[in-house]
Amino acid sequence: MKNWMLSLFLVLTTGLTLSAQSTVTGKITHDGLQRTYRFYIPLNLKAGQKLPLVFNLHGLGSNGIQQEFYGDFRKIADTAGFFIVHPDGTKHPSLGQNYWNVGVEPSGVDDLGFLEALLDTLSFQYPIDLSKVFCTGMSNGGFMSYFMACNSDRFAAIASVTGSMTTPMLQNCGRSTPIPVMEIHGTADEVVPYDGSSGVESIDEVLKFWTQLNKTPTNPQVIKVLDTNVNDNCTAEHYIYPAYGSSASVEHFKIIGGGHTWPGAIINIGVTNQDISASKEIWRFFSQTKKTTAIHQTTGLQNLAVQYSADASQVTIVPENSESRFVVSCHDLQGREYFSRQLNGQSTLDLFELLPGNYYLQIRSANQFKIFRFFKQ
Repeated sequence: MKNWMLSLFLVLTTGLTLSAQSTVTGKITHDGLQRTYRFYIPLNLKAGQKLPLVFNLHGLGSNGIQQEFYGDFRKIADTAGFFIVHPDGTKHPSLGQNYWNVGVEPSGVDDLGFLEALLDTLSFQYPIDLSKVFCTGMSNGGFMSYFMACNSDRFAAIASVTGSMTTPMLQNCGRSTPIPVMEIHGTADEVVPYDGSSGVESIDEVLKFWTQLNKTPTNPQVIKVLDTNVNDNCTAEHYIYPAYGSSASVEHFKIIGGGHTWPGAIINIGVTNQDISASKEIWRFFSQTKKTTAIHQTTGLQNLAVQYSADASQVTIVPENSESRFVVSCHDLQGREYFSRQLNGQSTLDLFELLPGNYYLQIRSANQFKIFRFFKQ
């Protein structure tokens, strides 16, 4: 769908208008849980323009608004032109603090599905360039970024600040195609130790894993970062594993003496490096990347058919290719999402729980996008 047609469609059917440099708070229901988020719209947004999107995930015990201020990308977004979303995790079953489930918790919270559903919701409401969606985060949010890289094909690159990978995550990582990865980590981090801990991989092992998967050179280029702030009690080294051909780059900022902190942050919660800005370095890294391939190719929407039962209590989606993979989501006229599901081939969905009214089905593949309006009796 042409950009201007999508923008016009959104304005006419949902009443949505984009207000530049503003933060929108929102809620979606996923897997029976109401989830919240903050969405940042940058300055100078032009009608019909599609922008990249950065997921910025908070750490354990934090939340979206704290991450928005601590790991701040907003001024960069105003200049470079990209959206930012700051989602909120759920309460840890034993700790009682906000967290992201990276596959090792017994709670069963589907944070991977939530983040993908949130992307579907936002892409329905805002002009997002789906080839330029990125994920970063602090600590537990960094772990979650790696988890998304291993288990989702929706992101073009990821970056972790003070995060790592759990041993089960590394051993069971489902990714088979290269994805650019950046890790920023302090050698004096006492929360997520640089050399690893029980059940958590060392940063060297994490880098080894991704350089092997991404097929980069074994020996990195090492650049000693200029020590511009001699009062921050730490220095930095920049390790670059460049991409060649079909490989994907890996970068690492090793903060010598740095703690469990976000370099460049204006809030000091420990030994914080001020020689670099993690936010600026992450966006530099992201801005060089565009997703060109997916783990699962999704095609066959060109002649797709949608068939409703007489009372619209069921809908059957019939793609032209019986092996097509696609995502279908249902929204009301205000853009509220009721469900989002990944389907394969011809599929029938029950709509019994929808109240009477007007709805939209959004059906999306890797490079195609279709919208169908229907009335539920």
